[in-house]
Amino acid sequence: MAKVTIPALREMKRNGRKIAGVVAWDFHVAQIADRAGVEIVSVGDSIGVNLWGRSDPSEITLDEMIIVCKAVSRGTSRAIVSCDLPPDTIRAGIDVTVEGAVRLVREGGAKLVKLDGATELPAAVTAIERSGVSVFAQFEAAAGKTVEQLVNDARRLEAAAATLLDFKHSGPLAGAAVAKAVSIPVIGGMGGGPWLDGRVRLVHAAIGYAAAALDSDVDSYANVARMTLDALKAYTNDVHEGRQIKGGVRV
Repeated sequence: MAKVTIPALREMKRNGRKIAGVVAWDFHVAQIADRAGVEIVSVGDSIGVNLWGRSDPSEITLDEMIIVCKAVSRGTSRAIVSCDLPPDTIRAGIDVTVEGAVRLVREGGAKLVKLDGATELPAAVTAIERSGVSVFAQFEAAAGKTVEQLVNDARRLEAAAATLLDFKHSGPLAGAAVAKAVSIPVIGGMGGGPWLDGRVRLVHAAIGYAAAALDSDVDSYANVARMTLDALKAYTNDVHEGRQIKGGVRV
């Protein structure tokens, strides 16, 4: 399969072909997602909570995001890699935000940077794009906003030079209207649906990886948590019973 490019994503939108994306945080999962045929591998700043067990999602630093982005970039040869700018970097102002975006590309290997709260930061979107970095601008259907207001938000972000839009909690009415109103692809994470140009989902949620999947059924494409538990139980039992483990050195 051909390497994914930003022009290729825009061509997919024009042709009505949906764009598939996943959130991943390590080399091996990135390799698997790449082989599966997704177009976007997004390195989310939710890694702090969802993978490292932190309680505060804002604790993640730019240096940590660069390390994770490097790993994902090494595992991705076809899909395009996007990396989130962490909250502290965004709050520090436009100059720091632009510097962070450049570092994610130069040091982390990202091809896009995700900017949360982009509706309030159109100047940052423009400044990042002018630095030569493509922006995946995130905005959401906040309470009380009309479909017309959300369409205007999307158009402002497109005018600010955003490359892609991540529309959270879009809903079928606003989502369809926004996707139709702009020429750039509109992707949905939380609260998205087939009315958008594509979807992004956590790999761990898609495959049922979290420990919570051990104790209840989850809406996922597999239950890797239970498979992992069964495998580790079998390994532990072999060790306890004095048997050679699978993959161990045989004598």
